[in-house]
Amino acid sequence: MKKIFIILLTASLAGCSKDFTERASLTQIAKENFWKSEQDAQLAINGIYDAMQDRALYSGNLNATAGLTMFDCFGDNLYNNYKWEGPGDFMIGIITPSNGMFSSIWSSSYKGIARANAAIENIQNMSTTLISQDKKNALFGQALFLRALYYFNLAVYFQDVPLITKVQTIEEAYVPKNTYQEVNAQVIADLTEAIDKLPASYPATQYGYATKGAALGLLARVHLYNKNYQGVVDATTTLLTLGYSLNPSYAQLFTEQGELSKEILFSVRFNQDVSNNNELFSGTFLGNPAVDKLPMPNLVKDYYCTDGKPITSSPLYDPAQPTGTASHPQKKNRDPRLLASVYFKNDTFLIDTKARFGGNVPTTFGQKKYIRNTSVSANGIAAFNPGGQDFIVIRYADILLMRAEALVELNQLTEVYSLVNQVRQRVSMPTVQAVEGASLTQAALRDIVRHERRVELAFEGLRYFDLKRWGDVQNAFNRAKADNVTGYSPIYLTGKSEIFPIPLGELNVNSNLVQNPVWQ
Repeated sequence: MKKIFIILLTASLAGCSKDFTERASLTQIAKENFWKSEQDAQLAINGIYDAMQDRALYSGNLNATAGLTMFDCFGDNLYNNYKWEGPGDFMIGIITPSNGMFSSIWSSSYKGIARANAAIENIQNMSTTLISQDKKNALFGQALFLRALYYFNLAVYFQDVPLITKVQTIEEAYVPKNTYQEVNAQVIADLTEAIDKLPASYPATQYGYATKGAALGLLARVHLYNKNYQGVVDATTTLLTLGYSLNPSYAQLFTEQGELSKEILFSVRFNQDVSNNNELFSGTFLGNPAVDKLPMPNLVKDYYCTDGKPITSSPLYDPAQPTGTASHPQKKNRDPRLLASVYFKNDTFLIDTKARFGGNVPTTFGQKKYIRNTSVSANGIAAFNPGGQDFIVIRYADILLMRAEALVELNQLTEVYSLVNQVRQRVSMPTVQAVEGASLTQAALRDIVRHERRVELAFEGLRYFDLKRWGDVQNAFNRAKADNVTGYSPIYLTGKSEIFPIPLGELNVNSNLVQNPVWQ
């Protein structure tokens, strides 16, 4: 069953003036005809979710400006073959603050924040004669969660950004930046209150909305980025009791058939049958799978063999090169997550037309995870047109690995084994104890957890987040460069390769904004 979801909240909520000879304010939004019912409040919340479906955020693009779904192109997981989309030019050091990727992410995020501010400001003032207290709490909590998510993304990638927490008039709009610390404190405050307000679940007919688990998951992610490891442990301790579990099939999770999985804490929902509610991150070309984002050779090599050993030491690995239409020998005996995530030369990538992937792309590999595998869907949607795949923002496997990482950094190692083993054994990979041993050092377990995050979460937009947190961005650039992909030579630029610039258009219209020093 496909989901019901976002109704677009119209941009104007203003009512007409009582006297048509009066001129309504050009800078104030009238409230007389809105915030009068539960339906009004729900529409307002839906409008906040709607901004998340922008191409620049979680809807993604095919052959156009990159959004959050392509953030594995920053670093060593994916090669942005169409460099002008944004990540490619970023990686080779020629991008400027005028690039549309920066302005699109910025404007879409602040659109969502503005809608969240309106909801937060008005829902809490609505009388319980208009809306029940439980419903009021749930909607208010969702607005707080969504504002936190928008701001956390901005803070991680742009660092210091304007912190706006109330409905503004045009006269109030030109504000300076706040520090990362100030923005982060607001994110944590919003999530803390959201956790208190949000329900653990909704009726079966209502899904896609943020829950207590979603807010706890995002709080754990925020604490992890800030190296507050005890905060991660505290948030995930509660999460382990809320009924989430790993999806039995790893591959199915990233298809429309997996959208109701108990592994998902929060997704951005899409429905190709609803106007303005569809995505392109799962779209593909018909000649090659999603040729603008290609898996890097160093990532493919990082997946272990089924004996749990790296390809450099496993006797199961076949280094031979493929010939003819035979199955690619380097696929044999490999971690099933690799086979669910990457197309090799000679793989069939469109099952209805039996089209084979020729490997004739710069990295020789194609992205499989999340990418549609038919040229035309059952309801007639072409592979390169907008579709209805949901994008998973937070899932249970990530929770387990975040908790494992936090425990490693706290040097509390006992539980780490079971956390990693749960993730591995879902795809029938051997346990840590069976391969690496049962009495490992903190450093050894750190390497195991970081490797597990890479292969488990590849192409989910989290790699750059991980690299920044680990201080490993420069090494990732070097790994990407060492792949010797034709026409691709990443250049690490101190500062610039780890922080986005404030978009040039924002600086031009707001004299109170100052560019990040590394971009001046």
